[in-house]
Amino acid sequence: MAKCKKIRKRFDDINVIPFIDIMLVLLVMVLTTATFVNQGIIPIELPSAKTATKEDVKKEVTVYVNAKGELFIEKEKVDLKTLEIRLSAISKEQTVVLRSDKESKFQDFVNVMDILKRLNHEQLYIITKENQ
Repeated sequence: MAKCKKIRKRFDDINVIPFIDIMLVLLVMVLTTATFVNQGIIPIELPSAKTATKEDVKKEVTVYVNAKGELFIEKEKVDLKTLEIRLSAISKEQTVVLRSDKESKFQDFVNVMDILKRLNHEQLYIITKENQ
């Protein structure tokens, strides 16, 4: 008579591939929804109030440095001293966007960065063009 031997299979490792697939799908859903909310694509109906006042607060201030080294704030030509005065008048939480021409001197860029650092502005975007 032949003896039957039971074979036991040990589960030493766990297949995590399905878990990773689910997490990636959830990540894509969260990122997609966050992008829509950020860009205002998802329509929402805001509540109204009788005492509400409309404030015209700009979300960002743009500083330009052209190829000649001329400075502009919101398309108005300024010098370094005027730029510093204008930037000191805005809130530290307000975003500053810096658009510097690729032909401008690096020193002009550094001058603007120095003013922003001195005024403790930390919300800064430097705009570049994508290489194609």
